Amino acid sequence: MIRLAILCLLIAGAAALLGFGGVAGTFVGIAKILFFVALALFAIFLVLGLLAGRRVSKALD
Repeated sequence: MIRLAILCLLIAGAAALLGFGGVAGTFVGIAKILFFVALALFAIFLVLGLLAGRRVSKALD
């Protein structure tokens, strides 16, 4: 997802250089959404991984 966000930012930069302001703004918005979704998924999976790690270590003891 981070790759898609970076790709959208690159497309937005190219569109802005060529004078397509509306398209550039749209791609920046898409990049923001993708970045925050990726950040939220990272946080969720980090918490789940920590909880699963604790359960595994308790089961091994």
